[in-house]
Amino acid sequence: MLPNEIAISVQGLKKSYKNVTVLEGVGFEVKTGSIFALLGSNGTGKTTIVKILTTLLKHDSGTAVVNGFDVAAKPDSVRQSISLTGQFAAVDEILTGRENLIMIARLRHLDNPRQVADDLLKRFGLTDAADRRVSTYSGGMRRRLDIAMSLVGESQLIFLDEPTTGLDPEGRIEVWKMVKELAGSGTTVFLTTQYLDEAEQLADRIAILHKGRIIVNDTLAELKKLFPPAKVEYIEKQPTLEEIFLAIVGKKEEKDNGND
Repeated sequence: MLPNEIAISVQGLKKSYKNVTVLEGVGFEVKTGSIFALLGSNGTGKTTIVKILTTLLKHDSGTAVVNGFDVAAKPDSVRQSISLTGQFAAVDEILTGRENLIMIARLRHLDNPRQVADDLLKRFGLTDAADRRVSTYSGGMRRRLDIAMSLVGESQLIFLDEPTTGLDPEGRIEVWKMVKELAGSGTTVFLTTQYLDEAEQLADRIAILHKGRIIVNDTLAELKKLFPPAKVEYIEKQPTLEEIFLAIVGKKEEKDNGND
């Protein structure tokens, strides 16, 4: 794979908080224009990885390169080439949807902020609600606006840290649609989630983070091969990503316990 085809390259990443080790030599690559899903239970270090890759947190050792820039050596260059949508929508509820977008466009020193806002409102299906205060928006609408704000300036890479947490099924489907459209337009998407069906629906490649390490990193098709052959009853039963996840983590637990 050529260097310009790799949006993120991580090698030997380690991070500890006081005496608690969170990341123990994490390594992976994310292909440009793909959707990469990082799966893991709460507290496994998913958000820590996102914070390191987006320059919000310094790692202890290892290397992390984002869009060709080392996060430690060139944090400003990294920040200029990415966008981040955290677990909670970072929108101003007093302002309208349009005003939120215009504000971000001005902060990014873009020409014609109003046109930028109008284009994104249309793209994310928020035109009819553009002049309403965000406090009146549903959870799904706020999340769509949050992602739209992340795209002001057309970042090459967007980080979505558990983007559908707390959303109802309809809101989740709305966000999924937006993520697929982003990747379809060439944007690289780094997605963290604890929802296995979300990774199954969206990701080109799935990595599972467990006890501070990436224990598996592959396509869904290849992950399914790790599961026992499908049982043939009346129909062939294919394993779900949830079954694969639990089987892999369970085997890793057994191996770890056996080495103790």
